[in-house]
Amino acid sequence: MLRLVLPKGSLEHATLDLFAAADLTVTRSSDVDYRASIADPRVDEVRILRPQEIPVYVADGLFDLGITGRDWIEEQGRTVVSLGQLNYSKATSNPIRVVLAVAEDSPWTSLADLAERAGVLRVATEYPALTERLLAAQGVKAEVSLSYGATEAKVPDIADAVVEITETGRALRAAGLRILDTLLVSHTELIANPQAAADPERRHAMEQILTLLQGTLEAREKVLVKLNVSAELLDGVLGVLPSMRAPTISELSGGGGFALETVVPKAAINTLIPALKDQGATDILELALSKIVH
Repeated sequence: MLRLVLPKGSLEHATLDLFAAADLTVTRSSDVDYRASIADPRVDEVRILRPQEIPVYVADGLFDLGITGRDWIEEQGRTVVSLGQLNYSKATSNPIRVVLAVAEDSPWTSLADLAERAGVLRVATEYPALTERLLAAQGVKAEVSLSYGATEAKVPDIADAVVEITETGRALRAAGLRILDTLLVSHTELIANPQAAADPERRHAMEQILTLLQGTLEAREKVLVKLNVSAELLDGVLGVLPSMRAPTISELSGGGGFALETVVPKAAINTLIPALKDQGATDILELALSKIVH
């Protein structure tokens, strides 16, 4: 039913891992094959192509559905339907940032400084259209040149500043650059061709795939905690037990105690389990989750 295009390059492995965890495993003959398949009745065709091309192909109707970053959607300026954010990037669950960076010893400290600067600012970037548009909106006169890689190495001889993507800023700092401002926060998104998204049957299939992907991503951040507690210590345990809604409480056979289970943030489990034990909880289990669907 759906023609799907997935990103090649920095997002490739994270995307394939996500689809596998969502029970939408992508199969191909080799790691360099651009054609793939998914054993799912909703997906008819799968291609793996560069993320910067995906908004164009989806907008033009070559594919019904695709995954790419907001950065490339804005750069290409094509009309697509965003079905929802997918909170993952190359190495983390955080969005990437499109930033403007200058040499560490540069006198500029803000975009306002650049707007007041005499002359034209030389900027190298992989995002020329996005950069020109955002800098012009800030009153910065810039000569923007397309960079085909190693952009951070072009300051100061070839460019006065660069516009680059970063998750942590480490690579820019290692190159002797300082981030002056964030121009765009870019999430990974599931996008659709407008005509395909307007078809009820295909839109329903798209929403189902989105549910699986978002449910898998949310489950990565949570765990299921199960425990037992005596009746007299129940209130103390409930006082330290977070939950998505309210914990499930079941009376133990024979009375005198309760079994509790709830979903909690994975980041808090290292302090939560000792706190539950301190409050008298016993038989505490931590279980991994595959999907959380609301």
